[in-house]
Amino acid sequence: MLLVIDIGNTNTVLGLFKGNTLVCDWRIRTEKDTTADELGVLVAHLFTAAEVSLTDVEKTVISSVVPPVDRIYDAFCTKYLKHRPRWIDALAAQEIRIDYLNPSEIGADRIVNAVAAYKKYKTALIVIDFGTAITFDLISAEGVYTGGIISPGIAIAAEALFQKASKLPRVDLLTPPENLVGHDTESAIKSGIIFGYAGLVDGIVGRIKSEKGGGQWKVIATGGLATLIADVSETIECVEPNLTLEGLRIIGTDA
Repeated sequence: MLLVIDIGNTNTVLGLFKGNTLVCDWRIRTEKDTTADELGVLVAHLFTAAEVSLTDVEKTVISSVVPPVDRIYDAFCTKYLKHRPRWIDALAAQEIRIDYLNPSEIGADRIVNAVAAYKKYKTALIVIDFGTAITFDLISAEGVYTGGIISPGIAIAAEALFQKASKLPRVDLLTPPENLVGHDTESAIKSGIIFGYAGLVDGIVGRIKSEKGGGQWKVIATGGLATLIADVSETIECVEPNLTLEGLRIIGTDA
């Protein structure tokens, strides 16, 4: 079996593939102060609950945007899985071509998203990932990664509002408000954040299409809050919740 791991700034997502099928996946907090042994215990418990064994893992592929934890995962794989993981960077993206001034600056998660998206759709793409940051990545119809845009993420904006405005509460962002105009503080905050970010997405997508001379760009989204924003966005066409895991599988399988 193939274990794929996407280490993000807030959460780390693990997926276990048997062939091309995602058997199970988990989302855990990204902990910079954990140890390889603590990680080993946690993963072993997750595997046991899913009725799989660490010994079933034949290969591990990892993308990471958090360098301080890389050594922890490397040590975990070596000790508990009995092999070194494959770490993803721009050189690993054989399925697409990178047209970027400094490819080493591109986040590994953005690379695997681009690989998975182009593999599935084979057309010009705008891939939006709703993570700690919101990233927009462009892949041409010929499979060339041509750059992107980075914006502060939704959770960052919500937390900053709570921290800097003494009377404003933290709010649940898992569901959209019923109306655009809020009639209490909580719904007003939710409306500002959710509809505000939908407007940001639609505005950026519109500017991309205008700058690139129109054309047919398929807009897909992934990440924790992708479905929420897609429901109120005018430009997101579909949500691919496992896009990053699929990209890791593709790269890991083709290696």
